[in-house]
Amino acid sequence: MTKPCLPPLTSIERPAFTPPAGACDSHAHVFGPYDAFPLAEDRSYTPQEFPPEAFIQHLERLGLSRGVLVTGSASGKDNGAVLQALRQYPERLRGVVVPAPDTSDATLHQWHEAGIRGVRVNLFQRDGHAVYRNGVGLDVLERLAPRIADLGWHAQIWIHAPDLVEMAPKLEKLRLPLVIDHMGRMSTHHGTTDPGFQRLCAMLAEGTAWTKVSGADRNTVSGAPYLDIDPFVDAVLHANPEHVVWGTDWPHINYFEANQVPDDGALLNLLLRWIPDEQTRQAVLVDNPKRLYDF
Repeated sequence: MTKPCLPPLTSIERPAFTPPAGACDSHAHVFGPYDAFPLAEDRSYTPQEFPPEAFIQHLERLGLSRGVLVTGSASGKDNGAVLQALRQYPERLRGVVVPAPDTSDATLHQWHEAGIRGVRVNLFQRDGHAVYRNGVGLDVLERLAPRIADLGWHAQIWIHAPDLVEMAPKLEKLRLPLVIDHMGRMSTHHGTTDPGFQRLCAMLAEGTAWTKVSGADRNTVSGAPYLDIDPFVDAVLHANPEHVVWGTDWPHINYFEANQVPDDGALLNLLLRWIPDEQTRQAVLVDNPKRLYDF
């Protein structure tokens, strides 16, 4: 049994601006109820239960209209919690699932009708070792790619940006839209000149990839207010502002010390510093996720 994660903060910084209509949190998770959707026995962390209603409350206190739920690694290949949330809030939510290698055409079409628009692949390693247990790898994506393409879905890639030097050609060969999690989930000590991060920016510029401006709390070295993240956000927006979306990563799983859990209001307010232009904020919060997730 892994150590239980802390919950998100109950008291948050007040949003400093009113998000535009249709604004989307493009990366979050739900878990449970565990009697219906149990966690994987072999997992890297143990979150509390976070039902769909809790996520909707999270959206509403930030003034957001829409959300994208991603099956968390602790759930293994059980996508039930995400699918339940989409059934409850079909107009407000879309989802990204972790598929089994033998997922049938019928299941893929059922998922599509429910609001699933992508599959998540776990390639996240450091020094050649997986950081989190569970998920599926490139072999499963290669097997499913033609059918995913027929549905108009994308592949969400959980990868350490330095590994894109080697992996980008293999991923691009699949001819799927690629969404790179958390700007490559790379510590800022690598710098924006890291070859893998530069490859990410090139993929954005070429239009073969998207990225999520999320995970500031996980990528930072200096901590809040995450000033060391600014150059990375600037770089991806400069590369292609039409292929960037934003997310909180609520409920901030895998944190065990109270001073580590980020403030969702502060994460939202970072957009005023990162994207002072209202038109670009409209693109990142509304227009881009509307296209990517088919709202």
